[in-house]
Amino acid sequence: MHVAIVGSGPSGLYTADAIARLFPDAEIDIFDRLPTPYGLVRGGIAPDHQSTKAVVRAFERTLAREGTRFWGNVEIGRDLTYDELKAAYDLLIFSVGAEKDRALGIPGENFPEVYGAAAFVGWYNGHPLHHDLEPKLAGTALAVIGNGNVALDVVRVLAKTQAELGDSDICEHAARRIGAAQLTDLYLIGRRGPVEASFTPIELAELGELERCEIVVDPQAVAIDVGPEVPEKEVKVRQRNIEILRSFAARNGSAKAMRIHVLFNAAPVAILGDGSVTGLLLERTRVVDGRAELTGERFQLPVESVVAAIGYHTPALPGVPFDEKSGRFKNDDGLIEPGVYAAGWCKHGPRGVVGTNRTDAGILVKRIAEDLAAKPPAGGKPGAGAVTALLHERGVRVVDFAAWKRIDAAEIARATPPKPREKFVTSEALLAAAASESES
Repeated sequence: MHVAIVGSGPSGLYTADAIARLFPDAEIDIFDRLPTPYGLVRGGIAPDHQSTKAVVRAFERTLAREGTRFWGNVEIGRDLTYDELKAAYDLLIFSVGAEKDRALGIPGENFPEVYGAAAFVGWYNGHPLHHDLEPKLAGTALAVIGNGNVALDVVRVLAKTQAELGDSDICEHAARRIGAAQLTDLYLIGRRGPVEASFTPIELAELGELERCEIVVDPQAVAIDVGPEVPEKEVKVRQRNIEILRSFAARNGSAKAMRIHVLFNAAPVAILGDGSVTGLLLERTRVVDGRAELTGERFQLPVESVVAAIGYHTPALPGVPFDEKSGRFKNDDGLIEPGVYAAGWCKHGPRGVVGTNRTDAGILVKRIAEDLAAKPPAGGKPGAGAVTALLHERGVRVVDFAAWKRIDAAEIARATPPKPREKFVTSEALLAAAASESES
C-alpha cells in the first residue's frame, strides 16, 4: 500500500507511525513544503521550551523507518497537484495544520505595528515565511490579545532577559531586536474571565519565575471559583489556573524593570492611532453561558504594538474540499473523500498540545483501517515512482531525510553553547546547508 502524508508536523508524523505499526509493509511518503520537518515543533513551540521539543527524537525514528521517505521542499498546489497525489497513492492524508492567523475584525488591525501570533512566533522561531517580519516593538507598551498558551509564550519570550534566553534556540535576529526593545509594560488580555482561560498551569506558572518582570493581577478579577458549567475533566486544570493567578495577585509588588498586566473580561474594540498604533480601545465584558457579553463600559490602554493570539485557520489547497466558515478541510470524522483523510488541526481546528496529536492519530488510523477492511484499495497505483518523475521533470529540489540531517548538523555546529542550534531562516540557506559534497 502506497501512502502519502502531506505535512510533517506532529499530526503527520504520529499518523505515519500509527500506519506503520498497523500496516508494516506500507510505503509511506511524507511531504512538506519546507526543507525541514517537524512543523510546529520547530516553528511554533517557544524557543525556551527545549524539553517539549525533545519529542523530535521519536519523530526522527519515524522518518528513519525503512519504507518511510521524507520529501521536503515540495509544496502541494505548486509542485504537485491534489489530483496527481490521488492518482499516485492508495491512501492520502493531509496534516497541514492551521497556520493562518484569525483576524481580529476591528478597526486599526492593519496598522504596521499589529501582528498575528503565527507570524510573530514564526519570526522569533526562524520560520522561512516569517523571518523577515521585523516587528517594530516600538515604545514601552505592547498588548497581546488572547488567553491561551501561545499568548503566554509571546509575553514570556518578550519579558525574558538575554541571559534567560541563552539556552534557547531563539533566532539571532529576533534575540537582538527583543534585547534592544524598551518595553516596560506587557498586557495579556482575555475577552472572557479567568475560569475560561485556556492556559495550561505549568505555562502560566512560568510567568512568576521571570527575572526582570512582575506580574500584575487584580485580586477582584480572580476572586472566583470554577462553577458547575465547566466539564468535570477540566475542573482541576482551571481551578489550578485560578490558584496561580491568586498567588500573583497576592504579591507585594517590586521595582522590577517590566510588568505583565493580566487582564480579563476585556474585548478589543479598536486599535487606535493615526498611521501607527497609539492605543487599544477595550470594552468590559461579562461571561454569560460561557460567552463574552459586552457591557458598554470602555477603557483604553496606551500601547504602541499589538499581537493577536486569538486562533488560527487552515489555508485552502487547490482542489481539496474546504469549509470557509470553520477554516479547515471539509471532512466527516477525518474522511474528506474515499481514500483521502485529514489529520490534526486541518481536521478539527487548532486545539490541544503536541501529545494530543498522538491520540488523534490513533483514532484516525483506526477509522482508516475500518474503511480499508470494508473496501480495500484497488491497488496498482505507482506511489513514489510517479511523483519522482513529475518532480524531476519540474526541476524541484527535493530535500530527503539525509539532506535534512545535514541541515540539522550545520545548525548545531554554528551555535554558540549553551544555545542548542542557530537556525537557517531562509529557504536558500536551508537548501545550501542540505547540499551534499557532490552537490556543492
